[in-house]
Amino acid sequence: MPDRFYLGIDVGTGSARAGLFDGEGRMLAAADHPIQMWREAGYVVEQSSVDIWRACATATRQALHEAGAKPESVRGIGFDATCSLVALDDADRPVTVSPSGDDRRNVVVWMDHRAIDQAQRIGATAHPVLRYVGGVMSPEMESPKLLWLREHQPETWRRTARFFDLPDFLVYAATGAEVRSLCTTVCKWTYLGHEGGAAAAGNGGDSVGRWDDSFFRAIGLGDLVDEGYRRIGRRIRPMGEPVGSGLTERAAAELGLVPGTAVGVSIIDAHAGGLGVLGARLDGNGSRQATPPGSRQAAPLLTSEALETRLALIGGTSSCHMAVSREARFVPGVWGPYFSAMVPGLWLSEGGQSATGSLIDHVVFGHARSEELRQEARGSGKTVYEILNERSNRLAASAGVPFPAALTRDLHVLPYFHGNRSPRADPTLRGTVAGLKLSDSIDDLALLYLATVQAIAYGTRHIIEAMNAAGEKNGTGRIVDLLACGGGTKNPVFVREHADAGGLRVVLPREAEAVLLGSAVLGAVASGDRASVVDAMNAMNAAGQVIEPARGEVARYHDAKYAVFHRMHDDLLAYRRAMQ
Repeated sequence: MPDRFYLGIDVGTGSARAGLFDGEGRMLAAADHPIQMWREAGYVVEQSSVDIWRACATATRQALHEAGAKPESVRGIGFDATCSLVALDDADRPVTVSPSGDDRRNVVVWMDHRAIDQAQRIGATAHPVLRYVGGVMSPEMESPKLLWLREHQPETWRRTARFFDLPDFLVYAATGAEVRSLCTTVCKWTYLGHEGGAAAAGNGGDSVGRWDDSFFRAIGLGDLVDEGYRRIGRRIRPMGEPVGSGLTERAAAELGLVPGTAVGVSIIDAHAGGLGVLGARLDGNGSRQATPPGSRQAAPLLTSEALETRLALIGGTSSCHMAVSREARFVPGVWGPYFSAMVPGLWLSEGGQSATGSLIDHVVFGHARSEELRQEARGSGKTVYEILNERSNRLAASAGVPFPAALTRDLHVLPYFHGNRSPRADPTLRGTVAGLKLSDSIDDLALLYLATVQAIAYGTRHIIEAMNAAGEKNGTGRIVDLLACGGGTKNPVFVREHADAGGLRVVLPREAEAVLLGSAVLGAVASGDRASVVDAMNAMNAAGQVIEPARGEVARYHDAKYAVFHRMHDDLLAYRRAMQ
């Protein structure tokens, strides 16, 4: 067994996970623990930072036990999490963000859309800062949530001494050092990381980039300016940089690790997935040359030009679409461009879909036959998705259609059940289903499930087309490869439909838990065993299965359905106009 490991801790929407990796990115063990969530009317979704940290500790101890690894063999730790807002008082106690007044509920979850009105008002200012969030402020970002709290819960606003993005809270809980990440602040807080010059790549200085005073005054959060940004971050540093003196004695005892273990500046969960996949060599078998851990000489790396042809798709409850470029690409409705917010020295464009895994679950488990489907799954030892995939294949064979996707010729889904994150950037949009029949068998559910997966794939195609159009304008690379990870990519139908619907090669990573791996990449950098994030990606990323898109009749079919996808959006807007 190797004598040095890197720990990735990932906090998703429903659970905290911990994974131990060796220096070549191979996972030894992983464990997860569920997280409590509260949902209220008005798109309110809340969690507890105490519960989240407890889940991280439980998962870490279990992963160490399963790996049979000694605590002292963990060289470095990286944290990633969803972009949720955490509120703490001056004694680091939770402060309620909830209309219920319950102090346990001190986290506004990323998917909470209570601040739609505030986001629209911020967007209406047309402040130049908004140019770096696709021109439209999303309620999933932090400034609308902060404004909502200031307007609706003034006592919470008064009591809160520290507002954190969840990834940065985890680093604070681990180290006691109040450091914010260039990734979180640039991507979700409108921090201008590109104005830090060379320091934005990690070359010295206490902070990189700057806050824009005029923006916060314009949107009604001038308090933050007057305080010198004390509550949202005065020290902004690049991802993976070692924080403070490492793990505190208290955090080490809770995690089952050694005090002083290196901890890296954090990253957003989807961006961690980018670090876990984008560095893979695509030479047919995923092989690469890697330097041994501890070496200061970087292995041969993909060029920036090659990285521009790749998009990382990180699928889960929602999906994120991460593309990097040498020059800033301004894409309407796509977040960014963000400088050095994922791959150091490159601009990041971030597309996304607000509901993907959650949409599929909603369609499947909200159906009249969902309990019957669950029972069949329990009896067969298969997942409900494996059963639905098998059903659609059998239906295709019995119906005599030329390929399974053709089963949905008369069934179409517009997947905006939770609004559209990009490129339409309209959280008020809603979903549509066309082609329903007066029957509700499991076979009908299988068809609806397949049409929903296809609709999600068309949403990805729409985002990539918007990114490529912007790239063509400024001469940067065209995306030709989709490097995919996350829950949805474990489903072969999800992967097949994305390849066929978009006409792109889909590359799966050798290590399926690529988000955890991306956090471990930061742990390797923080430990000093890797010289940089890019060096660690090169050494620890590797490609696995490659899925080529179908051509000919299949491609023409998806082109036709993709046109329907756009027509459904136009029709939805027409319905709204008719009802005004």
